[in-house]
Amino acid sequence: MQATVRSFDPATRSGSVFLDDGTVTAFGPAAFAGSGLRLLRPGQRVAIGCDSGGAIVSLTLATLPAGNAAEGADQPAEGAD
Repeated sequence: MQATVRSFDPATRSGSVFLDDGTVTAFGPAAFAGSGLRLLRPGQRVAIGCDSGGAIVSLTLATLPAGNAAEGADQPAEGAD
């Protein structure tokens, strides 16, 4: 699922996102810690993982693949000459 960053506090490493339906959902420092990111900016698109109760448990930039972002980094893009 994807969302848009609403707020992020670098001191607490927590924040909130807008889901695509406009719902505001908070995330805690544990979700951010697993992201490998250093900060988030309002308006950034993120991919989020939620538990069965709807709480955000993971996030990463929507443009990065889930898991190891460096995996396949030395592979040329499809269609590249």
